[in-house]
Amino acid sequence: MPAKARRVLLKLSGESLGGGAKRGIDSPSLVRIATEIKRAWSHGSQIGVVVGGGNIWRGAKDRGQAIGRVTADYMGMLATVINALALQDALEDQGVPTRVQTAIEIAKLAEAYIRRRAIRHLEKRRVVIFAGGTGNPYFTTDTAAALRAVEIEADVLLKATQVDGVYSDDPKTNPRARKLSRVTFMQAIRRRLRVMDATALTLCLENRMPIAVFALAVEGNIAKAACGKKVGTWITE
Repeated sequence: MPAKARRVLLKLSGESLGGGAKRGIDSPSLVRIATEIKRAWSHGSQIGVVVGGGNIWRGAKDRGQAIGRVTADYMGMLATVINALALQDALEDQGVPTRVQTAIEIAKLAEAYIRRRAIRHLEKRRVVIFAGGTGNPYFTTDTAAALRAVEIEADVLLKATQVDGVYSDDPKTNPRARKLSRVTFMQAIRRRLRVMDATALTLCLENRMPIAVFALAVEGNIAKAACGKKVGTWITE
């Protein structure tokens, strides 16, 4: 496992902000996530965040027949901006200086994503929330997280999920599925372990970006992962 990270990129699903219903924004869930991010930030790590938009709009599932894929993906990007603004407010309510940068320009709401500016914010101990995905259709927010992690030179990509790590099979359907403490990138890709999509995994593999996959619901897990402690599953070379 890596040592304590100087800089991390945290990937959150949009559904994590939606509470039990996984839709909309659930205030208690939002506050709890902000508290967990603050805990990691208080330990000294510089933190970038990529948040999904699935609690508001899931392009692949919600678009039906009337909305084309490209339009649906842009709608999903806008959903991530809504989530980013909510998370920014929740963090600043707890005294954590925060900036939102978007891959699609919305000048009255947030800064445009500029790599050098993002790094400067991080160096000044501001949490930076990256919204709008990659700014391009056909790419997931997991790929956006991998891309931003590489661009800001993070030490590790932290993927906070609903499960406590990576399993050999789907534990919901296979009672014999085993939790894996460590997996290589090639194992994850070849065995299709559903950690992230193949594009995101390949980007991390090519840039030697380790990934920690862990349960968001467990108190302190973000801070533990940022400190290189044993949580969930680590994906490395």
